Amino acid sequence: MSGADALPGERQHYILRVLRDEGRVLAAPLAAHFGVSEDSIRRDLRELDQRGLCRRVHGGALPLTPAFPPLAERQQHQSSRKHALALSAVSLLQPGNVVALDAGSTNSAIAAALPGDRALRVVTNAPDIALALMGRGDIEVTLIGGRLDARSGAVLGAQALEQLATLRVDVGFIGTCALDSEGETWAIDGEEAAFKRALLRCCDRFVVVAMTEKLGAVGAHRIGRRDQVDTVLVEADAPAAFIDGLRQRGVAVLPCPDTAA
Repeated sequence: MSGADALPGERQHYILRVLRDEGRVLAAPLAAHFGVSEDSIRRDLRELDQRGLCRRVHGGALPLTPAFPPLAERQQHQSSRKHALALSAVSLLQPGNVVALDAGSTNSAIAAALPGDRALRVVTNAPDIALALMGRGDIEVTLIGGRLDARSGAVLGAQALEQLATLRVDVGFIGTCALDSEGETWAIDGEEAAFKRALLRCCDRFVVVAMTEKLGAVGAHRIGRRDQVDTVLVEADAPAAFIDGLRQRGVAVLPCPDTAA
C-alpha cells in the first residue's frame, strides 16, 4: 500500500504491520512511501500511541513492551506454545552441561522438558524450578539464595549476585521480556535485569527463547547486546521479516517446528 491517496486508517494499518514485522518504524521513510509530509506520519504515530498500539520515540515508533503479570498467572497462559519452545530448547543441550534457568514461565516449561539421560546440572534462582526438579535423581540442582521477589518468582538482590560470581555455566536460558529488531535483549524490572546481566557473564552460550509477542519490542533495562546472543529460538509463526533482519545482523535464529498441524 502506498500513495498520497491512502487514508489515515490505511496508513496506520500498514504502520502496525511494519512494526510487527520489523520491530520499528521511522517517520521519514514512511512519509516517502506514502508521498505525504512527515507531519502526517507523526499524527498517525501519535494517534496509534494514544490508542495504546505503539510507543512513540524520536523519529518514529516502537512496539509496546509486552505486559508481564505475576509468574503464577503467566504459567497458566499459552502453556502449549511454551512447551513447544521448551522442546526445541532442550534439544540444544549436550551431556554434562551446566544449564542456567532463571525465573520465568517459559523457563519453567524448559525445566519440565529437561531430558533425564544427559547428566545435566541446573543453576536457578527460581524456587518453583528447583522444587520441580528436586524429585529427579538424574539432574543436579543448585538454587541461588537471597531475597525472594513474589511477583517475578525470582531470588534477587546482593546475595544472589554474590553467588553468581563463582559460577560457570555452559548454556544460559535467560528469561527475556523483549527482543528488539537489533538483536538486543531487554527486561522490565531493573533488579531482575541486574541479575540477568550477571548471569549472562557466567554463561559460555546465551540462548534466547522468545514467544512471538516479545519480538520487536523493547524494555526499560537492557540485558545483553546482540553480540552476546548465540542463538534465538522463536515460534513457527514468527514474522519472516523480523527473522531475516536478525540473521542479516549475524544472529543465529532457529524457528521451532510448527506443532499446530
